[in-house]
Amino acid sequence: MWRQNYDPLGHWTLSTAAAALPVLVLLGLLATGRATAFKAALLGLVTACLVSVLVFRMWPSMMIASAGVGLAFAVFRIIWLIMAAVFLYDVAVQSGQFEIMKQSIAGLSSDRRLQAVLVAFCFGALIEGAAGFGAPVAISAAFLVGLGFRPFEAALLCLIANTAPVAWGGVGIPLITLAKVTGLDLQALSATAGRILPLMSFIIPFWLVKVMCSWRETFEVAVPVGVIGGVFALTQFYWSNFVGPELVDIMSSVASLAAGVVVAHYFSPRRSWRFSHEGDSTSEPTHALPRLGRLAVLRAWTPFALLTLMVLVWGLPASKSLGTPAVKDWLDQKLSWKPEVSWLHQRIAKGEAVTGRPTPSPEDFEKAQIDVVPLSSTGTAVFLAAVASGLLVGVGPLRMAAIFLKTARRMMPAFGAILCMLALGFVTKYSGMDAVLGLAFTRTGPILYPLFGTLLGWLGVALTGSDTSSNVLFGNLQRITAQKLGLSPILMAAANTTGGVMGKMIDAQSIVVAAAATGEIGHEGKLLRAVFKHSLALVLIVGAIVLAYAHLFPQAVAHG
Repeated sequence: MWRQNYDPLGHWTLSTAAAALPVLVLLGLLATGRATAFKAALLGLVTACLVSVLVFRMWPSMMIASAGVGLAFAVFRIIWLIMAAVFLYDVAVQSGQFEIMKQSIAGLSSDRRLQAVLVAFCFGALIEGAAGFGAPVAISAAFLVGLGFRPFEAALLCLIANTAPVAWGGVGIPLITLAKVTGLDLQALSATAGRILPLMSFIIPFWLVKVMCSWRETFEVAVPVGVIGGVFALTQFYWSNFVGPELVDIMSSVASLAAGVVVAHYFSPRRSWRFSHEGDSTSEPTHALPRLGRLAVLRAWTPFALLTLMVLVWGLPASKSLGTPAVKDWLDQKLSWKPEVSWLHQRIAKGEAVTGRPTPSPEDFEKAQIDVVPLSSTGTAVFLAAVASGLLVGVGPLRMAAIFLKTARRMMPAFGAILCMLALGFVTKYSGMDAVLGLAFTRTGPILYPLFGTLLGWLGVALTGSDTSSNVLFGNLQRITAQKLGLSPILMAAANTTGGVMGKMIDAQSIVVAAAATGEIGHEGKLLRAVFKHSLALVLIVGAIVLAYAHLFPQAVAHG
């Protein structure tokens, strides 16, 4: 057994600086543009391996195994999902259906401000609710480029938009996982998150428009943007508080898209705003929807309708009532492979500062399994949706195979960087470096901890690239710290996931995926610098909301 040591250098400031070194190397190289994303991730991984062994005294065999588990997780859980999502998008493009999709959006409004909100925020939230991870950024950013947005701006807008829905992404997985690791009530966590993030869901569509243009031009579309954001926020609040966490994103995005269709039909800005390189247009929107024909539009959107349906059937417990999961479960048992990594599995114990127990109990030991689950993986559901969509729109098997290979070649640079980043993340997780960074935030005391606890979730997502992983990493620490400081464990656990969503736009994995999807490979550092200020400003707003709930309106926090 090896137990994590959260102060190997004898003073928490020195130990924290050592734990932060791999992240500083990765993000520093990215931000300064001194290395490609792959090289920055590789050097960050090498730094993490050296620090884990030389400073934190992790056994070299455990360090190697940690990196291996991260590589396997990247391949089977993230790369496969992103690959399948981009493949689905490419099938829509190659079949010509994407042109109809673009015309249907342009037919609603030729105004770039409304197009950005509808695609980056509403449509991106739909993909987030169904698939999660990097899929919404990859697909919605490519969509905006297809509409005529400049690649860099499309990537920036989609990174900012993919925030408020993330807490309920992948049919509620982040909150479901948070409830498991903390032992807190799932519905109370969902309801509390649903009382923090709706305000952000209302703000972010305006934020997107302001990124594109001036305040005066933002207020020109205040009515439609307010309606779209307001409907999303109200649906998000209602579903998270009174129904459950699984379908929050999907229902909110569908409701806001429907609201967008209605408001775009009845409200047209006096001028249709375009980018400076396009020139302004004073003409009314050309409503292409009737001209295209509703059947043609429905057929064009089939890939993404199938994506949502397939992922829901795949992932929702309620889908067991359909009867098919019995067969799926049997096949999954036959085809899945979940070996335990003998050098690592239940051989690393978390420290007392995280667990609250001087002697490790069985649940304090880190698990390390490689889950090769080809059938139950969300990526497989997305891939099957892509294949079914291709067949429905007339793309033959040979052509689909060629599209798949072309997609794989295009995404290879991004996949190399993601592999290194996930290996880095798992080394820092198992060595305890992530926990050291988190413990530094707990030293702020009961008055300010609600703010810094929110920033802890933000840091967790920036480090791991996943709100789910951040909840696993810091969720129990939030509960223990809240109890010590006399704060609500429900509130601080919810703050971890709601603060975390604002770190999604600066995690290196998301930036690499956005750059790859828009053809901006090599400009990851510029993208990181552009998006960082938005991420910090938005997480501080979330922190202010959590502070208000902690000290002014504690009765607003849900109780389990």
